Amino acid sequence: MGIEIEHKFLIRNDGWRQQAERSVRMRQGYLTSDARCSVRVRLAGGRGFLNIKSGTLGIQRSEYEYPIPAAEAEEILDALCEKPLLEKTRHFVRHGQHLWEIDEFAGDNAGLIVAEVELRRPDEPFARPDWLGEDVSHDIRYYNSQLARHPYTTW
Repeated sequence: MGIEIEHKFLIRNDGWRQQAERSVRMRQGYLTSDARCSVRVRLAGGRGFLNIKSGTLGIQRSEYEYPIPAAEAEEILDALCEKPLLEKTRHFVRHGQHLWEIDEFAGDNAGLIVAEVELRRPDEPFARPDWLGEDVSHDIRYYNSQLARHPYTTW
């Protein structure tokens, strides 16, 4: 079984920007999303992915991800996914022993920036960068599946 262990935080300031190693633009959409699971398609850096994630709230969830042809991902996003699609740029920042993924949203979620760190176990310690803000790992509003339905700009 695939397990994702991840903390999600708001960003306090732009101190992370000069530390970004690389960035990738992403578009993603949901085929379905409910309390049990979400099924999404993502196009990132010219590569397509199908992702299935449990609807569990918290830092640990079941997750399965599979590569799919980019052209098929584009077709699925355009024809089958719920609208609006999520648009974001993912920035990769190394801090301490971990690689942070910082998502800077565009479109209907413009203005929202969140940082995520994946861990190997729930109690794994990690260094908190000074640009890190509030932990929103247990706030469902910040889940991508929810942002697709209830965009940040409408809160």
